[in-house]
Amino acid sequence: MPATASLHHPDIDCDVLVVGSGAAGLSTAVTAAWHGLKVIVVEKDPVFGGATAWSGGWAWVPCNPLARRAGIVEDVELPRTYLKHELGERYQPAMIDAFLEAGPRMVSFFERHTALQFADGNAIADIHGDTPGAGTGGRSVIAAPYDGREVGKLLKRLRKTLRETSFMGMPIMAGADLATFLNLSRSLPAVWHVSKRFGRHLRDLVTHRRALQLVNGVALVARLAKSAQDLGVLLWESAPVTELLRDGDAVTGAIVSSATRGPIRIRARKAVVLAAGGFPNDIERRKALFPRTPTGHEHLALPPLAVSGDGLRLGESVGGRVDTDMASPVAWAPVSAVPYKDGSRGHFPHIIERGKPGVIGVLRNGQRFVNEADGYYDYVRAMVAAAPEGEEVASWLICSHSFQRLYGLGISRPFPIPLAPFVRSGYLQRGDSIEELAQGCGIDADGLRATLAEYNRHARQGQDPQFGRGSTPYNRKQGDPRQQPNPCVAPIEQGPFYAVKVQPGCFGTFAGLKVNPHAQVLDGQGQAIAGLYAAGSDMASIMGGHYPAGGINLGPALTFGYIAGRHIAGASAYE
Repeated sequence: MPATASLHHPDIDCDVLVVGSGAAGLSTAVTAAWHGLKVIVVEKDPVFGGATAWSGGWAWVPCNPLARRAGIVEDVELPRTYLKHELGERYQPAMIDAFLEAGPRMVSFFERHTALQFADGNAIADIHGDTPGAGTGGRSVIAAPYDGREVGKLLKRLRKTLRETSFMGMPIMAGADLATFLNLSRSLPAVWHVSKRFGRHLRDLVTHRRALQLVNGVALVARLAKSAQDLGVLLWESAPVTELLRDGDAVTGAIVSSATRGPIRIRARKAVVLAAGGFPNDIERRKALFPRTPTGHEHLALPPLAVSGDGLRLGESVGGRVDTDMASPVAWAPVSAVPYKDGSRGHFPHIIERGKPGVIGVLRNGQRFVNEADGYYDYVRAMVAAAPEGEEVASWLICSHSFQRLYGLGISRPFPIPLAPFVRSGYLQRGDSIEELAQGCGIDADGLRATLAEYNRHARQGQDPQFGRGSTPYNRKQGDPRQQPNPCVAPIEQGPFYAVKVQPGCFGTFAGLKVNPHAQVLDGQGQAIAGLYAAGSDMASIMGGHYPAGGINLGPALTFGYIAGRHIAGASAYE
């Protein structure tokens, strides 16, 4: 560190100061550093990764190189058409054009120049298959699995996988790996695969005290952090930003409260980039913006607690404006509260089991309200809209014993993991009859009985005339292909029965600082604030509060981080 200017606020200089260490922040840092700039990343938490590390890691990037290499070549007008219809009046041509042009280049840049390598999601369909331009595959990528040994000493400074989405700390990769785990009770090859994976995991716990088979969001963060370190980026954890510095109207740096160095004034010659993850844990802003959230606490946010709106407040302090004109300010996800023996509570995201055959979601009146196999955002949006005013917004996922043993229900895992602890803790409600289950959940028994009778009558033929489960490629991908004629529909008839309470939660937020196509933060007059950029969830979502596909948070986060890094560096031609 250079000589200090004062005992209270020693100075350090850089070209770019990045606030936040998730996908957007690290994408910006790596891109800017590769273009020759001196970059510092500061992270509020004692570990790097933000909400990205706890995510599934999927990124929606239409026309990406991996799809092209697999022979999936589509005109960019198709995803553009899809977004025009999905976003409607909130479609912003300049922002969408910037994303669609830079996204494939972003993937190519990272593949060719960094440790970030990808695996394809070529079989993943867009959520709303009936919308013109919807894709049936080729628009998704995920970070390739990564051996934690490659990260070296930096590994200890990275956030671990979310407890609720791992198995004894072992992360499971979305896709074929997860399918193998779900097939454990029906396939000897699956037993062999899982045994090998778990055996290696146990060895890693003994030797390194953490998982070394990095997948999903953790792999994305690890690969980006390793790339940043290789390029000389300074990575500071436990270093929240308390104030932005200005020279006139231009942002010139920030004061950082470092746990080891005390308050430090960081001078950023070119730019400060806000990428602190939005405001999922900002209670006051949740109270003001989230529907049906009168106190701000009626919500189970999945991101780490430190992701609490710092970037938005910093942007507003220098004239930035938060764009709240969204179809939804929040990226909804159905979440159940998980009680632990020590009195703590975790949050489990219900992403997988809702599309499997033999489960339905009902409100307190016992009635269904949505196609359960649709997207997680759609499930919660429908739940919020359907729950009567004055009542708690909640639903219950209900299934039979055989369903739970095959697929699991929430954090209660499939066979051979025991069920009894989840029943004892109250996480799972159990009933030998539908009436007993309804009583335990506080659901109207007559309503639930009538709902199941009507559902089962059609489900025996693989049909769901009420909501059309299994009618789209996305639905069918979430189902079980062994269940025919409809991979998403099976009757719920033989007890005992189980239920888990599901509440509104989120992966993050959509409302954010208004930016231009270069990711520069705009003031109240729509002019760029010199020296200030935003990316990821600190930037207003280009999707306008809609959720057209899985990965529409991380895809734009990586892309606009890349755009910001290039623009700050003054790059012109694409590499």
